[in-house]
Amino acid sequence: MTSPLKTPNGELSAISRRISFFSWLNPVTFFHNIFRNRELIWNMIKREIKSTYQGSFLGGLWTLILPLMMLIIYTFVFSVVFQAKWSSLGVTQQTPRGEYALILFVGLTAYNVFSVPVNRAPGMILAVPNYVKKVIFPLEILPIVTVGAAIFTSFINIALILVGSLIVYHTIPISFFFLPLAYIPLILLTLGFTWFLSALGVYIRDIGQAIGIIVQILFFMTPIFYSADSVPKSLHFIILINPLSTIIDSFRRSLIWNQPMDWLTWGIVTLVSLIIAAFGYAWFSATKKGFADVM
Repeated sequence: MTSPLKTPNGELSAISRRISFFSWLNPVTFFHNIFRNRELIWNMIKREIKSTYQGSFLGGLWTLILPLMMLIIYTFVFSVVFQAKWSSLGVTQQTPRGEYALILFVGLTAYNVFSVPVNRAPGMILAVPNYVKKVIFPLEILPIVTVGAAIFTSFINIALILVGSLIVYHTIPISFFFLPLAYIPLILLTLGFTWFLSALGVYIRDIGQAIGIIVQILFFMTPIFYSADSVPKSLHFIILINPLSTIIDSFRRSLIWNQPMDWLTWGIVTLVSLIIAAFGYAWFSATKKGFADVM
């Protein structure tokens, strides 16, 4: 048997990389790093939000104006012009005017929390070379900052949706209190992909163009404009393997339909999202040592 001391350098290097990767899967390490940098994360999220509209005349008011304008446009186009109705199990239901726009807006709100950070991920580290080369900086918090800013924007949308629910249904659903649980798999899934792609984008520069196309395809494969029940049975597996389908359904149950979540499906998606987040963080932590050499 070969002694560990006589192991070739290449094999030793491969073994050390594997050990380093799996050590980052330790949740204690993850939460310790997040807690240690909590103030920095919070300050950077605030700066991220402010920088989006910095220099504009209305400033932070745009965070309210833009989603409000979109909700009004969706309501006019789909409820007044097209008079669209939500189709479930192949049956078009008679619904109050404006409900389709709310259903659509909820789906877009949840999807944007995922798509905005994932689209930015491939160039996230490349955009801050000073953090990589000159400063001792916890790079792993950059995806958290981007996701945090996207979540803040979604809170504005949620507030508008609740106002819309009051107008359409004359009440706010009690199931609204389940909404924090609906956010859990969405945040984990988004962080996992953002960590993975932000690290991969340093080494493979073309990944940014590919991700933009993939996110656009995923948009149409996710039941945002249409009901999952309206998908033909032969293609229903696409909905089942897409965790965003369950996440968006949970948002709609909480915000519109006043229904409890599908707990079994939610649990499975949350577990899968947790695994994706753990491996994304481990991948980022194990590969970040080479960022400076590549950049």
